[in-house]
Amino acid sequence: MTAASERTVLPPARPESLAGWVAALSSLRGETAALVAPNGAHLDLPPEVFEVLRQVVFAMSQGLAITVAPQHTVLTTSEAAHLLGVSRPTLVRLLEAGEIPYEQPNRHPRVMLADLLAYQDRVQRARAAGLDEMVRDGEDSGLYDLPLDTPFERLPTDDR
Repeated sequence: MTAASERTVLPPARPESLAGWVAALSSLRGETAALVAPNGAHLDLPPEVFEVLRQVVFAMSQGLAITVAPQHTVLTTSEAAHLLGVSRPTLVRLLEAGEIPYEQPNRHPRVMLADLLAYQDRVQRARAAGLDEMVRDGEDSGLYDLPLDTPFERLPTDDR
């Protein structure tokens, strides 16, 4: 068995060529999948492995590169910022504010992939909770009760 390491795979030159794969993998919800080995042996795929395969094919069909990395992977601040979709200075501010744990064995901070993914999950949950609260407030205010043809104007935000 080979050691787990990070590897990035670029999408095919024609990502649309994966459309058949996307359709086939999307239709197999809840079914057991198998892989046929070069020697013809059928290997049952655990549901978790099949879900990863489905996600990889879908992302590559959208023209996205895929990086497969074990959870214990250590990232530089540049790599971590890229994964979060923020600038490196923004990531450093998050580290310094204690939002994401990090280690600094020498001059440069290092972030565990697992810690970065946990932060990303917390942020997504907080955003979803905020949106849920906004919807509840809107429902309580009767905003969803307006007829579709009623013009809607935002109220001024200042106290003039």
